[in-house]
Amino acid sequence: MRYELYYWAGIQGRGEFVRLALEDAGASYVDVAREQGDDALVRYLDGVHEGALPFAPPFLKAGRLLIAQTANILQYLAPLLGLVPEGEGRRLYAHQLQLTIADLVAEVHDSHHPIASSLYYEDQRSEARRRAADLRGTRLPRYLDYFEQVLERGGGHHALHEHSYVDLSLFQLMSGLEYAFPRAMRRLGSGLPLLQALKLRVAQRPRLAAYLASPRRLPFNESGIFRHYPELDDPT
Repeated sequence: MRYELYYWAGIQGRGEFVRLALEDAGASYVDVAREQGDDALVRYLDGVHEGALPFAPPFLKAGRLLIAQTANILQYLAPLLGLVPEGEGRRLYAHQLQLTIADLVAEVHDSHHPIASSLYYEDQRSEARRRAADLRGTRLPRYLDYFEQVLERGGGHHALHEHSYVDLSLFQLMSGLEYAFPRAMRRLGSGLPLLQALKLRVAQRPRLAAYLASPRRLPFNESGIFRHYPELDDPT
């Protein structure tokens, strides 16, 4: 199977969670918007095609299937790519964890766009400071402590006792948070030894290491989900 991934060309965003799974598995895929421009993606969003209609990217074409929503795409891909253990219970648990990661990603986005996505950050800067303070002080510790417990129950090295797409997504989550909130993550990091170690291990996986060192891995920037605005981080 040769997959087609549709996501905005200039950012990692939510598409990166899917991209990491494809890269780690050595799957054959085309990053469509990066090759053809964002117009190729917009045609699907405008409904200029038959079949399933996605609301927003990322979405994936696999043969005749068109699959949207990050967690939904990963739930479909993981058994095909060997990135989830066998058994209904463990696959449902993996999906549950991925949905929880998605919840936190949404809160991270809303820390710099708390009023409206249609407004510039500069139009909601004061509200963003309040929202980011709550994220750093309350929400991040709660989520990250939860994922630390997940790793502990998974034997300390993996979320599901063996490597899975959830490990890849936790790597991306930690990487993005360290970019967006470096001071806050240094403060919280001492209480997250398992997550910190997982991030390092995932980055050393051969295919992932090659991808991370390649031009295909775009840098984080202030157009994506994980944005670094110093005024939204812990005070110096």
